[in-house]
Amino acid sequence: MEIIESSAASALKKYFGFDSFRGRQEEVINSLISGNHTFVIMPTGGGKSLCYQLPALMCKGTSLVISPLIALMKNQVDAIRGYCSDDSIAHYLNSSLTKTESDFVKNDVKTGKTKLLYVAPESLTKPQNIEFLKGINISFVAVDEAHCISEWGHDFRPEYRRLRSIVENINNVPIIALTATATPKVQADIQKNLGMMDASVFLDSFNRENLFYEVRPKFNLEKEIIQFIKQREGKSGIIYCLSRKKVEEVSEFLQVNGIKSLPYHAGLEPSIRAKHQDAFLMEDIDVIVATIAFGMGIDKPDIRFVIHHDIPKSIEGYYQETGRAGRDGGEGHCIAFYAYKDIEKLEKFLIGKPLSEQEVGRQLLHEMVSYSESAVCRRKMLLNYFGEEYDEKKCNKECDNCLQPKEKFEGKEFIVHLLSTMKALNKKQKFDAKFLTNFLTGIHSTKIIEYGAEHHDRFGDDLEKDEKFWNAVIRQCIVHGLIDKEIETYGTLKCATKGNEFLTSPYSFMLTQNHDYDKTPTNLNIGKHTKSTIDTTLVAILKDLRRQVAQQKKVPPFVVFQDPSIDDMAINYPCTTEELKNIIGVGTGKALKYGKAFIDTISSYVKENNIERPQDFVVKSTVNKSGLKVHIIQSIDRKIPLDVIAESKGKSMNEIIEEIEAIVFSGTKLNLDYFIDEMLDEDQQDEIFEYFQESETDCIQTAQEEFDGEYEEEELRFIRIKFLSDLAN
Repeated sequence: MEIIESSAASALKKYFGFDSFRGRQEEVINSLISGNHTFVIMPTGGGKSLCYQLPALMCKGTSLVISPLIALMKNQVDAIRGYCSDDSIAHYLNSSLTKTESDFVKNDVKTGKTKLLYVAPESLTKPQNIEFLKGINISFVAVDEAHCISEWGHDFRPEYRRLRSIVENINNVPIIALTATATPKVQADIQKNLGMMDASVFLDSFNRENLFYEVRPKFNLEKEIIQFIKQREGKSGIIYCLSRKKVEEVSEFLQVNGIKSLPYHAGLEPSIRAKHQDAFLMEDIDVIVATIAFGMGIDKPDIRFVIHHDIPKSIEGYYQETGRAGRDGGEGHCIAFYAYKDIEKLEKFLIGKPLSEQEVGRQLLHEMVSYSESAVCRRKMLLNYFGEEYDEKKCNKECDNCLQPKEKFEGKEFIVHLLSTMKALNKKQKFDAKFLTNFLTGIHSTKIIEYGAEHHDRFGDDLEKDEKFWNAVIRQCIVHGLIDKEIETYGTLKCATKGNEFLTSPYSFMLTQNHDYDKTPTNLNIGKHTKSTIDTTLVAILKDLRRQVAQQKKVPPFVVFQDPSIDDMAINYPCTTEELKNIIGVGTGKALKYGKAFIDTISSYVKENNIERPQDFVVKSTVNKSGLKVHIIQSIDRKIPLDVIAESKGKSMNEIIEEIEAIVFSGTKLNLDYFIDEMLDEDQQDEIFEYFQESETDCIQTAQEEFDGEYEEEELRFIRIKFLSDLAN
């Protein structure tokens, strides 16, 4: 490799105007220009691009940059052209070019004007391109997003597997591989498949100290997102969704609520994608909503938040996507909304794929569940996953778990029981976490029966704890180095040296209670940068007022407003009828019937206590959602059977009942007598109706207990709907 610059430091000042390198950039560059294979693992925002851009400008010939982000190559090329006077300095060669444009690029490369040529891996497979590249002076090859090579990487691409043979066929030159996310297993895969086991490896810390990590339950999701974004008005953010359909829906929902947003996914025309991306980069919009599957690669330093509407398929994907926040070192808030049913949905998508691919997919999902449900420091968990130890003494409380820590308990007894069970099962210890939790809790799973483990004398000897508990113990033992997890064998566990030492001489070990996201949260806003928490003083005042109104109207308190509505009022302080109508479970009917006293009380409270109210609680629905409600109301008016309504809209019966409950709880009258009469006779209806009339709560479980299981849950729900519709609305 022929060098045409005196030093990396002088070249940095000459081309980029910087006086000094960041981190290990200079070491990486000196390794590459010395002709060594070089492997760089550096977090997003760590300055990876400069590690190949500067050597390309320093060396004679053209550097070949292999990148999977076809739709974003133009931006990468534009960025490097911004530092040079001649646009020929950088080009891209991919399927988006016409033949004339392609010929123009090749001519610039042949004449030596081009220092960086960006190529998609698919383009490298074309014989005409291979022949062209054989005839030019290539200084080195840069493989960007190198995790795509590994099947354990979050964005595996089979065509990447052929890169080494293609590079050797073109010109056997030094390779620099770069990625922001790579576990030790993925690192080994990359080096093996690129034939660079002798590479100089530069591994930066994966810790991004400025990022705040938070996982919230998927509860009242639309309102949560609107509140969060409106509290950061004018700040840039990305929302990731799993499907193109959801991307479109969320983007439309944001627009309806006055947030400048556009969708971005592979199903859009390339010209529209480019237009939407430019609008985000140029700050014509604040929020871009994108599919996780489609790589963004946006080089925007001031993205202030990244929201995962759906939980990602892997921690690598999650880490890379959150890494797009706060690349300038400033604020970066990362929220993931978690519901286990999303994990189950992703598991279904694996069915039909090759068995090894299913095993890999399930293992990656299990890691994501562990991260989401754990109450351990999120930064510690992330770094542990990437093989890096995090000193908890340096923790800056930049995650929800450290900011609001869960209760701890003495875990010595449970850890001893867990580790001794692992040792007792068999000497080879070839089992994963699911097998172990099934064994401890006495679940006769397929694998337990297959291995005859149900006959072991320790089977089901679980100290009266459930699967979730033992999963949490296993998880924390892994994080603290007592148990080793072997990724190569799909997450099999074995007792680590530290674990064996613990068994020999047990000591006090505090464990953290796990999150239970199946329960409805009492605090909808956990994040460090948000002030919207429930005002418990106002809750007490409003419940007292509700009791008074209920007595006047001669109805139970829950008929006036349910507890979630009271809680929401104590977060958002509605002071007008219009604002009250947008509180959870309050529609026009309830707002007009019961609202005045509550509005007056809240207004006085806000004034007396000098409270600054959130300005974002008026959340408007998109047409589709309100359209379903209208369809249900009209269908019930026409006395159409509910199962027919459900089938016509592709909904389950339970989903239709939930919609009907939402309609009635919000204050709209519905007459379901035609349906209820088919289900229950008059005496039964009267009995249940009278129960709700006299009860202090509308809880269905409590009602079932009161009737000793005489009535089905569905029957009770329909009478509750009838009761609220008749008396409350």
